[in-house]
Amino acid sequence: MKDFFKILKRFIPPYKKQLILNFLFNLLSALFTVFSVTMMIPILEILFEMSKDVNELMPWAMNLDALKNNVYYYITVFKNANGAGPVLLMVGFFVIFTTLLKVGFAYMGACQAVLIRNGVVKDIREKIFSKILRLALPFFSEERKGDIISRITGDVTEVENSIMSSLDMFLKNPVIILVLLASMLVMSPSLTLFIFLVLPIAGFIIGRVGKSLKKVSREGQDKMGEILTVVEETLGGLRIIKAFNAEKKMNARFYSELHDYKTIMNRLMRRRELAHPLSELLGTIVIIIVVWYGGTLILNKSSELSGPEFIAYLAIFYQIINPAKAFTTALYSIQKGLASMDRIDKILLADITISEATNAQTVNTLKDSIEYRNISFSYEEKIVLNKVSLQIPKGKTIALVGQSGSGKTTFVDLLPRFYDVKDGQILIDGVDIRHLKLHDLRDLMGNVNQEAILFNDTIYNNIAFGVENTSMPEVITAAKVANAHDFIIETEHGYDTVIGDRGSKLSGGQRQRLSIARAILKNPPILILDEATSALDTESERLVQDALENLMKNRTSVVIAHRLSTVRNADLICVFHEGEIVERGTHEELIELDGRYKRLHSMQMF
Repeated sequence: MKDFFKILKRFIPPYKKQLILNFLFNLLSALFTVFSVTMMIPILEILFEMSKDVNELMPWAMNLDALKNNVYYYITVFKNANGAGPVLLMVGFFVIFTTLLKVGFAYMGACQAVLIRNGVVKDIREKIFSKILRLALPFFSEERKGDIISRITGDVTEVENSIMSSLDMFLKNPVIILVLLASMLVMSPSLTLFIFLVLPIAGFIIGRVGKSLKKVSREGQDKMGEILTVVEETLGGLRIIKAFNAEKKMNARFYSELHDYKTIMNRLMRRRELAHPLSELLGTIVIIIVVWYGGTLILNKSSELSGPEFIAYLAIFYQIINPAKAFTTALYSIQKGLASMDRIDKILLADITISEATNAQTVNTLKDSIEYRNISFSYEEKIVLNKVSLQIPKGKTIALVGQSGSGKTTFVDLLPRFYDVKDGQILIDGVDIRHLKLHDLRDLMGNVNQEAILFNDTIYNNIAFGVENTSMPEVITAAKVANAHDFIIETEHGYDTVIGDRGSKLSGGQRQRLSIARAILKNPPILILDEATSALDTESERLVQDALENLMKNRTSVVIAHRLSTVRNADLICVFHEGEIVERGTHEELIELDGRYKRLHSMQMF
């Protein structure tokens, strides 16, 4: 329960008004529940001919004796004037009226709980998505994509279905139980104290069974994350699966995960389904014990209650049973939801490793140079870059070449602070990038990657992505510079054509030219090209290369390339090997050096 209240403390404060109204409406509903039940006492006394006439009216006061005396006085007056039958009808109408008020206030309280529940669920989803956007890339390299999707979908749904659906019970049922217990305590202190001794035993038994649900539920949600991972990998790799006739293998893997999930959920559901019958059995046992004990007191003439009052007392106690049963069922459900909340908190409470410094400086443009000063970087124990230094003057094109895994991509990923250096500094115009505002830093840069990352949206929105207050003429100009305008106007709806998931309706060259148009529209002073033409055919490469040359004019460019022919005109070529720059110079200088670059060049020319 402590964990449940911690969750409420985190998410409920914005809904204090609804919480207060909910409490008020539930309190009124509980009070009218007591009134509607206690009004049965005069009916029972009339039916069993036990009613005593009250002929004197007491002064009205805030105590039970005066209230009871005066109610019975008016009943006596009405009975003497009209007979017992009309009295029964009159009291019955009053019971109906108080019941109407009871259910009306209960409904109004439930409406406030709905506002709280849906608001909290919206806030949780919003916080998760916002945190995903703020987390650094290393977090996602350690997490399965399917598991993250499972947390923002299945786990949030589970929190909604368990914790938030139980919220109404926790806002309403304690109020009802406390008001009813208070009225029972007024009616018969000794019998109510006896109930206080019996109820905790039942609650303890239910609580012990409910605790085991949390662990099993966490196992189920973890397994669902693995299932979604298999689905995500299958959808992303369908071409390879079919090419290698691996349908049977993937089906077997998916079946195995589903089988394990079914086993876990069977175990979970069996325990959860135990909640209702167990609470009903224990409730019945408690009622029988109370009837036996209270009946014995009445028969021995040692009870504060008469027969009709004892029946009304039992009716009030029975009104407690349903909220108590719902309370215990909610406890079972909450254990399941707490397991999902734990998984959600792995995202919400994750450390943001790439953080902005206090009093960070603004930066609007590159004035002089970029400097990598003796930087080192490692993934856990593996050293990727080792004491690398490089000066990149403004307006120059720097090419990075070398074998795969030599540290080129990591080297450029450090510049926009996708990762932070372990040692050394990266400076822009002499200022450490860790002292610059993160948004301003990344606003200086445009990226064109080997795999064009596009969104399932229109061509216009993909080109204008991340650029505010742009116009159609500006987008068209960017597309023309990127050699993309001609194929765009040939599509079905031109710039309003939706390009499908990751641009699946376009060819590789077309996708790449759209990503170049996006970079052109952003108009950044620093350009990062990560093997932008390596995956293209010769004709597409020529078009993309022309677009890149248009893009690189008058910009500071850092180009990663495997095809050395694309960077031979660079101002400086740096050859990476095992995390170090082993050679640097122009194309001609490196050929003359007769080192690693010349060997790479000779192999490609051959």
